[in-house]
Amino acid sequence: MILQIIAVSAGLGLVIAGLGLALLRVLRRRSIGVMLAVVAVVTVTATLAGVVAITLAMIIDGRAKNIVLTVVAIGGLVGLGVALINARRVVLASRRLVAALDDVSPSGRFAPPEGPLPAELETISLALAQAYERLRLGREREQNLESARRELVAWVSHDLRTPLAGMRAMAEALEDGVADDPDTVKRYHTQIRLEVDRLSGMVDDLFELSRIHAGTLRLSRRKVGLGDLVADALAGVEPLARAKRVHLSGEADAVLPVDADAGELSRAVRNLVVNAIRHTPADGTVTVRAVAEGDMVSLSVLDCCGGIPEDDLSRVFDVAFRGEAARTPGPDGGAGLGLAIARGIVEAHQGVIGVVNEGLGCRFEIRLPLSG
Repeated sequence: MILQIIAVSAGLGLVIAGLGLALLRVLRRRSIGVMLAVVAVVTVTATLAGVVAITLAMIIDGRAKNIVLTVVAIGGLVGLGVALINARRVVLASRRLVAALDDVSPSGRFAPPEGPLPAELETISLALAQAYERLRLGREREQNLESARRELVAWVSHDLRTPLAGMRAMAEALEDGVADDPDTVKRYHTQIRLEVDRLSGMVDDLFELSRIHAGTLRLSRRKVGLGDLVADALAGVEPLARAKRVHLSGEADAVLPVDADAGELSRAVRNLVVNAIRHTPADGTVTVRAVAEGDMVSLSVLDCCGGIPEDDLSRVFDVAFRGEAARTPGPDGGAGLGLAIARGIVEAHQGVIGVVNEGLGCRFEIRLPLSG
């Protein structure tokens, strides 16, 4: 008897389950509510079929059988109704989520739908919010980069036009014999050479920046002492400091090994020191200090520039930013790329660079992992 009941119930259940799976395959592109309704119908139908078949065949007769069938039918209808109501709630929640997607503002901010959502849809909503936020930030970065590129082209064009015009005028004067006395000829030759050197430096900066932005900057890392690197950087900028009557001071712990490309990192440090010298008044002091802080190395450059306006602190490392309205560079000026190049080099070394106002000026700081 028990085996017969199991066989009948299992057989009917398998048949109904097969039909339900086939129906779900046909309806696989329909809404979740329809699929939930099919699952509920299959479940209720399989249960009812087994109970009805056993009741009619062998177990209960007469009035008792009618009562059992009535109770089972009511239970099936109640279960189906609950399933349909739940399916409708899921469908409405999914429609609210779709409506929230349709209402995304032009700024790219996604506002999750109001009211509670099923756990899975809530997870999807949070993922969508994070994805839209990343897209919005990506668009902002792209717009900022595009704006920086346009400004860079305009500013570099201006910076190139001025020395080129002067060089052309001097070359034409020499060619036409207008300037023929030895002192003037020598002065023109010297000025042309200085302008060529400065233009070559600007071109080198542009090439370096293009490599950084293109991700093609290749580092030849080895263990180097940061103290030696600081000493070399100070020695390289000493003529500029002397010409500006700026005092240089260097302080470094005895052992500060870092895994770095000595040439590139030296260029970053030199750019910071040159920037500090240019903005420090005569008889001021530029101090370069390198110390170990736990498992990190801190290299800071302090100047006497008088401080940077708070609104400009976040922009000092932007391409071509100089913090001044006049675009014509001085005799030692560049294209405003030094700090942007320094940031790119430091970040390529998995380090961080920042600036804060401190004392009579500001402090630029590079932090790098200490080599083991």
